[in-house]
Amino acid sequence: MYIMKLIPAGKDYLWGGNKLKEKYGKKLDLEPLAETWEFSSHPDGLSVIENGELKNKTLLEVFDLYPELFGKNASKEKFIPILVKLIDAKNRLSVQVHPNDDYALKFENQNGKNEMWYILEATEGAKLVYGFEYDMTPELIKKSIQDGTIEKHLHFEQVKKGDVFFIPAGTVHGIGEGIVLAEIQENSNVTYRLYDYDRVDRYGNKRKLHIDKAIDVLNLKAFNGKVCQSKLIEFTPNCSVEQLCTFSKFSVQKYSLKGRLDYSAYKDAFSVLLSIDGHGIFSFNNEKLEIQKGDCFFIPAGIKDFQIYGDLELIRVNC
Repeated sequence: MYIMKLIPAGKDYLWGGNKLKEKYGKKLDLEPLAETWEFSSHPDGLSVIENGELKNKTLLEVFDLYPELFGKNASKEKFIPILVKLIDAKNRLSVQVHPNDDYALKFENQNGKNEMWYILEATEGAKLVYGFEYDMTPELIKKSIQDGTIEKHLHFEQVKKGDVFFIPAGTVHGIGEGIVLAEIQENSNVTYRLYDYDRVDRYGNKRKLHIDKAIDVLNLKAFNGKVCQSKLIEFTPNCSVEQLCTFSKFSVQKYSLKGRLDYSAYKDAFSVLLSIDGHGIFSFNNEKLEIQKGDCFFIPAGIKDFQIYGDLELIRVNC
């Protein structure tokens, strides 16, 4: 049992840019590089172990071989419940929605998707879609899509680095241009596009919309003004810890470290550590493992305590 560095899967969606290569160390041969699936056991994009005795095995293969490394809940359910991504939106994403578990299991044979965003970068004035501006009806949604006026019904939130958003299943949303973010979500790849700005792909084809299914699962009520607020939960001279999000499937914290951190792993739950800035070193069993901006690590359940040294910021996902 050891700390596993992960090699992500990549996606070249048409709205992506190159910041994940230029600023986050991603060496994937894709143009553009819109997303990296950093911690993923989903068949649409498997991450791979880079180091140690399990090197070159996918995360899913590790789970099949050693489910106990993922804690009692994942072992019992025989399913890894989360997926962690980095997303570079050079251009805006589609206006979309994700179903809840019940709907997705019935119609898509996989889980639904609740997700959390942590904004890593945002150009001045960058915005994202988060809910409707006022209460909607299915008829009004369909009409506004047909006549191209859907945007006037959407609620836009201006964003900056460090902002946190929880996107419940059923919430209409869309990442705006000029935003780089970390996404922690349920282990699912079900997305219903409501509107895509009449864009075409590299072959000149418009991307498929899923209007009827989207309307089936949409929360039609107006945006209620509630966004996540990070909360400082621990502070020492060399490390502060902020609680970013708590959800039934995962909890997320941000660590800001200058010096040494004695890391406490959970006995019955695994963690994911995503480095979002700076550099450092893991020290574990007399071995050293370098940490660079953009690196992602799987921390198995029950692993013995270890140390992190450096000047860096980490997102910790507990599951």
